Amino acid sequence: MYALGIESTAHTFGIGIVDEKGNVLANEKMTYTNPDAGIHPRLAAEFHLANGKNVLTRALNTANLSINDMDVIGFAQGPGLGPCLRVGAITARYLSTLANKPILGVNHCVAHISIGKNKTPSTNPVVVYTSGANTQIIAEENGKYRVLGETLDMGVGNALDQFGRKLGLGFPAGPVIDENYFLGKKYIPLPYSVKGMDLVFAGLLTEATSQIGKHDVNDLCYSFMHTAFCMVAEVTERALAHSEKKEVLVTGGVAASRALTHILQKLCDERGATLHVVPRAYAMDNGAMIAWQTLLEHRGGRKQRMEDTQVEQRYRTDHVDIFW
Repeated sequence: MYALGIESTAHTFGIGIVDEKGNVLANEKMTYTNPDAGIHPRLAAEFHLANGKNVLTRALNTANLSINDMDVIGFAQGPGLGPCLRVGAITARYLSTLANKPILGVNHCVAHISIGKNKTPSTNPVVVYTSGANTQIIAEENGKYRVLGETLDMGVGNALDQFGRKLGLGFPAGPVIDENYFLGKKYIPLPYSVKGMDLVFAGLLTEATSQIGKHDVNDLCYSFMHTAFCMVAEVTERALAHSEKKEVLVTGGVAASRALTHILQKLCDERGATLHVVPRAYAMDNGAMIAWQTLLEHRGGRKQRMEDTQVEQRYRTDHVDIFW
């Protein structure tokens, strides 16, 4: 059994192909970048339209398969940027119709969790899902992924990227700030906003931006990232205590951060928990995670009519029934 998955929620257009054992046979992508302005939804969608055929050809060639070999075609139905999501949905509908294959729209966030479980030994973790647009602390309970805590304004990845642009580091800035984190020598006090189990990053971003030019750049990067990630760690620790789970799984684009891993590893060591981090190739948005989620749901018996494949920009993690 083979599944093809299309990722197009934001700046990345990716196509992945997996088999029923979870082996990734192809994971090709192209990414829209704008060093000065982050993601412009319309321009990103135009980028996806212009490059989608190339990504598809590369994926099929890498897997040494044809579209007719697929058992199901999947796409990220949401959450995400509307214009970008629609490119993936249209592409999936076209391929489904062309090859007469079933189509499934899946939740982008849940796909991040599933690929994390696939590529690590994690079985029943507290999930730290950190990406550009999303920051959620999640645990599975009674057939749902329960969001135990989340950002109330922006994802930690977007906060990092906005701060990086103010520093002139381009887009995406997160990887550069992550390198600077380990070069910082002094902590600069910044707003720390944890509200119960939820997080707020806007105040941190505003104050850190106001300090640009007054402090060493490495110290600012260290202080910004350390504050943001300690906020995430605090909510994660509470989630571990509440759920009594003994594993933490880090997934989403910011899972590639060494600084985040460093902080969460200390937390897990203190609580006697095991830390699992999704491999970097599957941390960033990618088609393989959509393909794997599609295959799980298809194998579990889920079916979807073509008229039900409209995109859902606010498709929440906790709206998905876990039945696979």
